[in-house]
Amino acid sequence: MKTALDNISPEEALEVLKRLCASDARLRARILSEAKKLLSGVDTNEIAQAVYDQLNAIDVHDLWDRSGSKHDGYSSPEEMATEMFEEVIQPHQDKMKRHLETGMTRQARQYCMGVLKGIYNFEHKSKSEFKDWATDLPAECFGDLLDNWRRACPRGDIEEMNRFITEQCPEYAQWAIKTRGKSGRNVDQAAGDD
Repeated sequence: MKTALDNISPEEALEVLKRLCASDARLRARILSEAKKLLSGVDTNEIAQAVYDQLNAIDVHDLWDRSGSKHDGYSSPEEMATEMFEEVIQPHQDKMKRHLETGMTRQARQYCMGVLKGIYNFEHKSKSEFKDWATDLPAECFGDLLDNWRRACPRGDIEEMNRFITEQCPEYAQWAIKTRGKSGRNVDQAAGDD
């Protein structure tokens, strides 16, 4: 026999959790502790593989089906490729932001590293036909994600991120560290803030 908990939606479950947190300080502390444990488990390589797999799984036939003339206008394959690429990256960027917003800066950095490495690997290792329609997208998304992270990250994390990019994404390193850093907080700015 199912209980009420088996029949509530995720939104309703969240509301129940919020009510419990508001009604009992000890329970709130336990729930927050469990939430932090759940969010703490960030494996950079696992995230990189997931991002790579998701990008690599985009079917070029889906791209062609989604582009072309529609009732509300025309979408070129290049525009649709951008949209499809961003559909994969956006949930990962949102998760990185949630880590930053909750003060979990180390996990946000690790999560960002994983997404960056996944994008880089897609650019350099994938044999996907979709990649032919998304030629500039990996570098653009890599740079945008890195810029978003840099704007919110603690000063000390920038050097560690730059080392990671140099080691794991060598063909992007000079461009990402020097050029893209100007739209966020680059190494020179970070050093000047001390």
